[in-house]
Amino acid sequence: MDPYLPQTADAYLERIGAVRPARPDAAALRELQLRHLVSVPFENLSIHLGEDIVLEERALLDKVVAARRGGFCYELNGAFAVLLRALGFRVTLLQGRVHGDEGRLGIPYDHLALRVETDDGTGPWLADVGFGDHAQHPLALDDRTDQRDPRGTFRIGRAAAEDGEDHGDLDVLRDGVPQFRLDQRPRALADFRGGAWYHRTSPESGFTRSPVCSRFTTTGRITLKGHKLLTTVGTERHETRLESDEEVLAAYREHFGVRLDRLPDERGVGARASNA
Repeated sequence: MDPYLPQTADAYLERIGAVRPARPDAAALRELQLRHLVSVPFENLSIHLGEDIVLEERALLDKVVAARRGGFCYELNGAFAVLLRALGFRVTLLQGRVHGDEGRLGIPYDHLALRVETDDGTGPWLADVGFGDHAQHPLALDDRTDQRDPRGTFRIGRAAAEDGEDHGDLDVLRDGVPQFRLDQRPRALADFRGGAWYHRTSPESGFTRSPVCSRFTTTGRITLKGHKLLTTVGTERHETRLESDEEVLAAYREHFGVRLDRLPDERGVGARASNA
């Protein structure tokens, strides 16, 4: 292991406002996931700032910990995996395909999630800090019953075989609606480079259409989309229009701890390409 990586664990814990757990058990995993969700934003700003996205452990830690930024699933769960391993958890990267409109599955390596084993005999756990609005707590990966969470009722079930081939894939549902399909075979971070390239370049990807920055709060969620600030508390949703660029930059700093010297381009990839 790169000696740089475990040395960042204390800085990472400070970044998310967590203390080093006494042991890598389920209670510690639950607390670390929550602290990560409320501290590190889900964001696609690099795509709209023209920044490269590098799926290497040191680069991810530099972005999330040192630069105090967020990222999308590959970056957030990729970095979280490094922290968990440094704390003694056993972590496997899993690839998922997101259920889109009318239940259609996205591309392979559409999503990166984590299978986490603890030392207390529980689990294994599905940990995920990179799916946007999702479960607040880790889900029991082998539990096929309803799992109640502050953000909804989740169920993990065996996915229907595709083309007659059953690979043991799992569907993750929230309140009865399929969210993503998990392939349980272990993957490496480099395996997700194709999916990350697609999501940062293709006009068909939702990430290329406009910048978004969002994070959990203790009562709901706060999201900045372009010049719109959306605050959700329970089932109540409030929208504020930010008129000036200075207000938007201030909102990034105040609500997400993200300090930018310029605004992300609010035009989608297709519009930027046509004007190039």
